[in-house]
Amino acid sequence: MVRALSPNRRAIVNARLYDPANGLDATGGVLIEDGVIKWIGEAVTAQSLPAGTGPTDAAGALLIPGIIDMRVFTGEPGTEHRETLQSASWAAAAGGVTSIVIQPNTAPVMDDASIIDFVRRRALNTADVRVHPMAAITKGLAGEQMTELGLLKEAGAVAVTDATRSVRNSRVLSRAMKYACNFGLLLVQHVEDGDLAGGVMHSGEVATRLGLPGIPAAAELIALERDLRLVEMTGAPYHAAQISCAGSLEVIRRAKDKSLPVSCGVSINHLTLNEHDVGAYRTFFKLSPPLRREEDRVALVEGVADGSIDVIVSSHDPQDADTKRVPFTDAAFGAVGLETMLSAGLSLVHSGQLSLERLVTAFTARPAGLLGLEYGSLQQGKPADIALVSLSEPWVVEADLLHSASRNTTFEGRAFEGRVVETVVGGASVYKLSGTD
Repeated sequence: MVRALSPNRRAIVNARLYDPANGLDATGGVLIEDGVIKWIGEAVTAQSLPAGTGPTDAAGALLIPGIIDMRVFTGEPGTEHRETLQSASWAAAAGGVTSIVIQPNTAPVMDDASIIDFVRRRALNTADVRVHPMAAITKGLAGEQMTELGLLKEAGAVAVTDATRSVRNSRVLSRAMKYACNFGLLLVQHVEDGDLAGGVMHSGEVATRLGLPGIPAAAELIALERDLRLVEMTGAPYHAAQISCAGSLEVIRRAKDKSLPVSCGVSINHLTLNEHDVGAYRTFFKLSPPLRREEDRVALVEGVADGSIDVIVSSHDPQDADTKRVPFTDAAFGAVGLETMLSAGLSLVHSGQLSLERLVTAFTARPAGLLGLEYGSLQQGKPADIALVSLSEPWVVEADLLHSASRNTTFEGRAFEGRVVETVVGGASVYKLSGTD
């Protein structure tokens, strides 16, 4: 949900309109009225606008649908010192993200309709972007007792997940799949066998050299294979929140070849970084799932390129300094990423590893389709959620200047080419790059 900030009318002209899901790639403009796209295309120019409409000249910048991030962790309710819904929305807006899908591992856990309702109301009052909660699959994320999925959907949950935990009990998970299917909810799993994982980084030569306990790729593969067997049995739509290795990608491809209702995501970290980035025990690179081999990173990029991987997420997981400035084995998992996700993705486009078409689709139309949201496209009559992007704007990530309440970014000091110029939600400008008109 988003606060009612929309002006009645505004226009952006002289932009490169880009929405690959609708076959749109043209120079033109967009007219916004009452928060929705009234008119879009080559015919929208400064001269063709209704009288009294003062347009914004995009100067050739890329105009895309606002990004929908399917995996965002916040600290509200319960640990607001890490991140509030408001500060997460500021970070999102600065990154061109107009909808954030937040995870249920809050305090209290989002396993009850009243908590979902509270979060949605809180977001309505404080957040500058749209906030969509995912509800817990099981009570307390304990993996034993299924939540009231129907009531959670009525309260506003867009999907169900146990966040950073995989539901270990196969009987509970299969029942949850059937109920989620009946209620039209996507079931989202963190694919990791927690008993086998037990480490802090990818299990391999680098971990051995650093003397750190490893997390084998098999921990992900075993959980994923088990889940897909249950999908075959139940026929329920299923989404693997993040995959991190080439083996998982092959498993997903086989499932899709069998026409199973399966989709998956990957974090921008796993597309742009690998196990070597852990370096000298750099805790900001301690992630779940862990950064894998370079061969895995390359395979994941290819999976996005050919459509095997459906969505790219930030996996934004703010952690305060006290949980990161400790020995690597004791540090918390997670990194912030809302503000840097698009620029990091554009680095793959600039280097020729990924097409702009696939990047934008994985950021917008595909997550919208999986969650049944009306956003993620540039179409007449749709909500005016827009990101205006300069593909050539250079910038260096400075942690202290990020909008998140936490600073644990994997991209500190990284030079990027491409940055959000303006973000519009429901017709209202919620972010504008400093120094731009």
